[in-house]
Amino acid sequence: MLLGMPPPLRSDDVWAADRAGALSPVVRGMPERVYVPNSKSDTVTVINPRTFRVLRTVPVGHEPQHVVPSWDLRTLWVNNDLGNSLTPINPATGHFGKPVHVADPYNLYFTPDGRYAVVMASALHELVFLDPHTMHVRKRVHVPCAGVNHADFTADGRRFLVSCEFSGQLLEVNTVAQRVRKVIRLPGSAMSMPQDVKLSTDGRVFYVADMMRNGLWVVDAGTFTVLRFIKTGKGAHGLYVTRDSQRLLVTNRGEGSISVLDMRTRRIVTTWRIRGGGSPDMGGISADGRVFWVSGRYDGVVYAISTRTGRLLHRIRVGSGPHGLCIYPQPGRYSLGHTGVFR
Repeated sequence: MLLGMPPPLRSDDVWAADRAGALSPVVRGMPERVYVPNSKSDTVTVINPRTFRVLRTVPVGHEPQHVVPSWDLRTLWVNNDLGNSLTPINPATGHFGKPVHVADPYNLYFTPDGRYAVVMASALHELVFLDPHTMHVRKRVHVPCAGVNHADFTADGRRFLVSCEFSGQLLEVNTVAQRVRKVIRLPGSAMSMPQDVKLSTDGRVFYVADMMRNGLWVVDAGTFTVLRFIKTGKGAHGLYVTRDSQRLLVTNRGEGSISVLDMRTRRIVTTWRIRGGGSPDMGGISADGRVFWVSGRYDGVVYAISTRTGRLLHRIRVGSGPHGLCIYPQPGRYSLGHTGVFR
């Protein structure tokens, strides 16, 4: 186990802390909001999820990609990728703070012990380890691949798997040594574009969405070897664990659908198709587990989808190019980053 990492609540369920309503004392009382980074508008739209209404739209840095909860749950960070900055948001007050200079912050994660923030510096071909509060650089790690973008950690927190979307590769990274241990070339990598990464409930495998191959790679979390491929839908992109830890929601951006995977059987059990079509990208599940909030990347909208029926509840107009939205707060003891990966 990674020293300083909160131990799992259950040995057979890495997502056991994410049950519906299981909010940390840190976030209790915070207003529930949906924060939508509009990458082509250089703004963040704030939505009240109870009324499905836009409250305001706030200018931020150039090309915001994701809104990321900090490890300690107290701050949301807007990743202004081409603006080379992170804009802090206080989720208790809704106040947008002064941007902090960080080079090429396409995506942002936190080590499970809370010691480091990790920037996925895609254009710079780097993983950058920073102080999680000041965002000052502690170490830069060159990566032998193109387009580092998403990641998730093993159950013990000592290693993490990183996807490289432009070279069809995955990286095994040692959390403690902060170095790349292994480069994994996906089968037929010239035709692959790996995206989001998520650890299975039992911690035995990682699922990796592949936007060009239209499905999921299953990667052994012990040996970091590719085991098999599961077809989902065109443009498989984002991965989200349901509040009961049983299913994985897969957004198929190229066909306007969400595939639902049973993580015990590793089979697709149903597919939700967005009424009228769409481009579901990144998002999160409401604290009560009832609504899946996801951005419509190419349609300038946000979708609110029932997790019980898969029915589209609302389609809300936002800015241009909405990407890694964050609904907050969510259950969990600490955040591993991205749009809200909580354990």
